[in-house]
Amino acid sequence: MNVLFFDIDGTLILCGGAGKEAMIQAALHQAGRGKRDDIEIMVSGRSDRGIAAELFEINDLPDTEDHWERFVELYVSKLRTNLLQREGTILPGVQRLLDELLKLEGTALGLLTGNLQVAAQIKLEHFGLNHYFDFGGYGDRCRQRDGIAREAELSARDRLDGCYDPARTWVIGDTPNDVRCARAIGANAVAVATGIYSFEELETVRPDYCLHDLSDTEEFLGRFGKS
Repeated sequence: MNVLFFDIDGTLILCGGAGKEAMIQAALHQAGRGKRDDIEIMVSGRSDRGIAAELFEINDLPDTEDHWERFVELYVSKLRTNLLQREGTILPGVQRLLDELLKLEGTALGLLTGNLQVAAQIKLEHFGLNHYFDFGGYGDRCRQRDGIAREAELSARDRLDGCYDPARTWVIGDTPNDVRCARAIGANAVAVATGIYSFEELETVRPDYCLHDLSDTEEFLGRFGKS
């Protein structure tokens, strides 16, 4: 069984900054502060739980379970609103590729993303992509990408009744952290330069393959979709 784990933001879709802005808005609301333009945080390749911890620190909020739970409530609400207001897109080739992969016997599609599971579902539903995936690892608990990768691996093993082989597992993502977390679970790494990192930058972390985008469906299927 081939297992393909896809990242979301910068790999499958672009949300026009809706998610990042929603996280900042949620933290500011909790801190009782108005809009701030001076908060700069890196979100690409990170876990939502880890990003929230940084925002708590910036806004002098204790990193407690209660604050985290309230943050999630606020974030999800603001994310839904922002997605309707921002201009996002499905990245080149993604829809056709997922359609073709879904037809293949012996191939399972999962997610390996720093998004909260509910946020991943909201984003993918917004673009009509949620039905392609039914297992994965998410950023609800783990603050580091490697931990999310291990959750994704456990999810795949459970979903596939033990028919899981790291040598036939691929992690597809747009950041160096996607490549590194693939290595953490002994999987293969495909870097795709549709996020904030260039093709050349991604090549420096030595993925198994580096692609400019996912528009060449036949090439992708030939490399990663065959038993």
